[in-house]
Amino acid sequence: MTNLTVSNSTLALGFVLVLVALVIGYVEKLRINKDILIGVVRAIIQLSIVGYILKFVIKADDIWLTGACFVIIVINASWNAGKRGNGIPKAFQSSLLAISVGTVITLGTLVWTGSIKFVPEQIVPVTGMIASNIMVAIGLCYRNMMQTFTDRHQQVLEKLALGADIKMASLDILRDSIRSGMQPTIDSIKTLGLVSLPGMMSGLIFAGVDPVKAIKYQIMVTFMLLASTGLGSIISCYLAYKQFFNERKQLRNELIS
Repeated sequence: MTNLTVSNSTLALGFVLVLVALVIGYVEKLRINKDILIGVVRAIIQLSIVGYILKFVIKADDIWLTGACFVIIVINASWNAGKRGNGIPKAFQSSLLAISVGTVITLGTLVWTGSIKFVPEQIVPVTGMIASNIMVAIGLCYRNMMQTFTDRHQQVLEKLALGADIKMASLDILRDSIRSGMQPTIDSIKTLGLVSLPGMMSGLIFAGVDPVKAIKYQIMVTFMLLASTGLGSIISCYLAYKQFFNERKQLRNELIS
């Protein structure tokens, strides 16, 4: 098995890659250099802290610590997903339920089928993969829903006037929003192995695992992400669309203006 060593000096030399992005931002006057530097510093600090925490959790091998990591990941993902639905009432609560259900069902299925074991070194990273993927999907769902309700509010009003309930009047918007949340995952699946060698597969190959075994793990991850984005998208959309209507089943003008 290949031994990979990344020293502090290697990382320091690797910072030249960040300089490439900074130079592009400066030359093209993109005004993103501050964001790049803040992002890099935050990434270094956050990953360093998480690395030491994971080392402690994995060494302790305690079910309660593993559960605490799960809760922290889910709540943080829900908070960020909720912020992407800024303006939608109860966006955090909807995101929390969608991410919790999607993560529990997907993770539970993987453990039940024996794809992964209920140990912290497997549960915590996989939870992060699932929750972050659902978070991105929900953000896309919210963005699409807010835009399409604004664009099609007249159509929704006409359907309501003709006697349709709020679900029937919003059905096309619901379907478009769910599709927008799942589409990036579906698109990435189509190019697996042809354009990209995804993170888990590449990491295992780097670590010296047989590429055929690495492929099997990646296929499992693909199934996992497809299911989780589907669950997260449909739950969040069916909870969020109701927030565009008041208790009298009228469109809220403040959300579509």
